[in-house]
Amino acid sequence: MRLHIFLFILLTWLCACSAPTERKADNGAFAPEKSTSADGDAFDKILESSELIITTLSGPDTYFDYNGRPMGRQYALAEDFAAEHGLSVRVELAHDTTELIKLLKNGDADIIALQLPTHFIEENNLTPAGATIDSLKTSWAVCDNKALAEALDSWHSTYTESRIENSHRTALPQQRVRRKVQAPYISREKGIISTYDHLFKQAAQTTGWDWRLLAAQCYQESGFDPNAISWAGARGLMQIMPGTAEQLGLPADRIFSPSDNVAAAAKLIKELSGKFSDIRNRSEKQRFVLAAYNGGYGHIRDAMTLTRKHGGNPERWADVSVYVRNLSLPEYYRDPSVKYGYMIGNETANYVERIMDLWRGYGGNPDMPGAYIPNSSERGGSPAKPNRFTKGTKIYGPDDPEFNQLED
Repeated sequence: MRLHIFLFILLTWLCACSAPTERKADNGAFAPEKSTSADGDAFDKILESSELIITTLSGPDTYFDYNGRPMGRQYALAEDFAAEHGLSVRVELAHDTTELIKLLKNGDADIIALQLPTHFIEENNLTPAGATIDSLKTSWAVCDNKALAEALDSWHSTYTESRIENSHRTALPQQRVRRKVQAPYISREKGIISTYDHLFKQAAQTTGWDWRLLAAQCYQESGFDPNAISWAGARGLMQIMPGTAEQLGLPADRIFSPSDNVAAAAKLIKELSGKFSDIRNRSEKQRFVLAAYNGGYGHIRDAMTLTRKHGGNPERWADVSVYVRNLSLPEYYRDPSVKYGYMIGNETANYVERIMDLWRGYGGNPDMPGAYIPNSSERGGSPAKPNRFTKGTKIYGPDDPEFNQLED
């Protein structure tokens, strides 16, 4: 009898030990359980990596870089989904649909964030999921990841179109800079451009540029308003993006400081000048640097590549600016030689032209960069040839006693 009781107790204990235990949440009592399927494991790996990799084509409605900020409607949608799961977004650009499918099937991307025909997706043994347009029978696509597809479909069924449509990252900029524009000159008679001339002169020591070229750039950027904020989020006199400021060592709480903002811009200009060391003509290099400051170094290199490909001179801005503008056209920004895709090329090309015109107005000579017309006391010779603004007068600064006696 005792033996039977012992065997019963032993059998009960063994069964209890072998029974499956309830899965405990990893991140608190209310965290969702991880899937045990292979598909679930694939989605879990994405969650564990904290990064969602999307692949798409470059374009104004899909994805593009604007002053260092990712934009485009498909990107905005992907970012919204990623934020729901605590993920950041990385973009792998493709040049065509063949490359899109290859990236996805090779595991180099998690989602094709592009509206593809549903029948095309299925013909390539992929799964339609996520952002779907029923009327057009198009969708995003995933590969062998049922859990991810279900998460995408669940997200898309609950998000509001208006939230995405109203996102500042979904369309081309409508308002460039919110600023209080000052006059381009404080006193033409006395040759004072702005109250920040002393900062431009200090910055000129870093850049090696005529300080008046920096003043012209500042006026184009912010209209001499130190509190200016662009539609894309750039800040201050020289419109520094927060991400760029961080890279340059400019603290976020100092980004509106005129002296710090201009100094950071000078540092950026110096860095860009170094990257364009292959541009031998100094005047041309200044134009390339200004273009990269506005539109991004990678985009300008793409335009140089296209210029060379089409028989132009990649070191001549007049040639390259044509392809800077052309990078807003699909046949150019989807060229296999282009790495950074779509850009608002007209804005960048016009930016360079306007700064050069302003510099001329301030007495500079774009064809002789770094040199400006000094007055006789500065160069120890005959009076300088007047221009329509300065009339050969002395350029006053904050340290001059006359500075506080100016009349507009």
